[in-house]
Amino acid sequence: MKIHEYQAKQLFKSYSIPVPQGAVAKTVEEAFQIAEKIGRSPFVLKAQIHAGGRGKGGGIKMANGLGDVKRAAAGLLGMTLVTPQTDAEGQPVQALLVEEALSVEQELYLGIVIDRQRACPVVIASAEGGMEIEKIAATDPEKVLREAVDPAVGLRPFQAGRIFYGLGLDQSLSRKMTAVILNLFRLFIEKDCSLAEINPLVVTKAGELVALDAKINIDDNALYRHQDMASLRDVNQENPLEVEASKYNLNYIKLKGNVGCMVNGAGLAMATMDLIKLVGAEPANFLDVGGGATSEMVKQGLKILLYDKDVKMVFINIFGGILRCDTLAEGVVKAVDELVIDLPIVIRLEGTNVEAGRKILAGSGLSFTVATGLKDAAEKVAMTLKQLQDVKGER
Repeated sequence: MKIHEYQAKQLFKSYSIPVPQGAVAKTVEEAFQIAEKIGRSPFVLKAQIHAGGRGKGGGIKMANGLGDVKRAAAGLLGMTLVTPQTDAEGQPVQALLVEEALSVEQELYLGIVIDRQRACPVVIASAEGGMEIEKIAATDPEKVLREAVDPAVGLRPFQAGRIFYGLGLDQSLSRKMTAVILNLFRLFIEKDCSLAEINPLVVTKAGELVALDAKINIDDNALYRHQDMASLRDVNQENPLEVEASKYNLNYIKLKGNVGCMVNGAGLAMATMDLIKLVGAEPANFLDVGGGATSEMVKQGLKILLYDKDVKMVFINIFGGILRCDTLAEGVVKAVDELVIDLPIVIRLEGTNVEAGRKILAGSGLSFTVATGLKDAAEKVAMTLKQLQDVKGER
């Protein structure tokens, strides 16, 4: 789960990580009042969306006075912001972070992620802050410091000190920098983060360390331990179909293709998407209904596929284990009965109760293309798409 910058900075403050003076505004008047309270200009107004690259998209504005604050806030609030990290439709700006502008001497990068190969957290730092760390790692890998952390031991002070010296900072910043590193790691562990990032972490001309930006992602699987964090979710920043899928505990991710996929099991889902690409099509989504899906969950999953305007056909690929094939068939028939469906559906069933499932589909009176294996399914998907293209060409 992603949270907004202003929410991440509130967490930073609770973990003694310095942030600029400021607050969140949801109206022009609130933005004005926050700037008035800060008192000294210039001010920075930052659009709050779940994507980076806001400056490149025009989502960060400087204001030299209170009048400029009002004008900048009016221009940002309510806009749809498109950045290099959003899709073409962008994301709505419903809140602004209004902060004091700082005099910056140096920009650093500091972040913590999970290294899945090592199966441990890794602290990443660089003296080249304010840039995308991926680009630095690709062009100048020697400028990126990495410190792997033993999960059983935690981050030790000597490791934070090693990062500090690797950054080449002035000795006067030693205590402050090691404290920021250790506190960020404590936040990462205690809040079950998958990402905690400060880019940039700045050294001001007054010699202070301040988190100028903040990005935190929370592991969805750990939210049951953090009810206070779950309330920070902003569904307005998420794809509506993904929000709808989460109501039914469906694992759904919207993609940009034309074949809607319903599968049980993440491995089979990945193989199914490869299969679709192999026949010259593109998957429109990742949808894993899971092993414990009920016919109701299957029905809702199919509805979500059909709500996607990019989907031109549906491919259902089920290997019956915990999710029995007859349960899947019942859910599909229920969904088709309730909806007006004019899209072709290819279904491949194997496993537990497969014959019962095929019998339900055959006896439904509905039109499905049933495949008998992966190769047969791939051929039927390709043939269906070709027929759709031929019809479109005739029109």
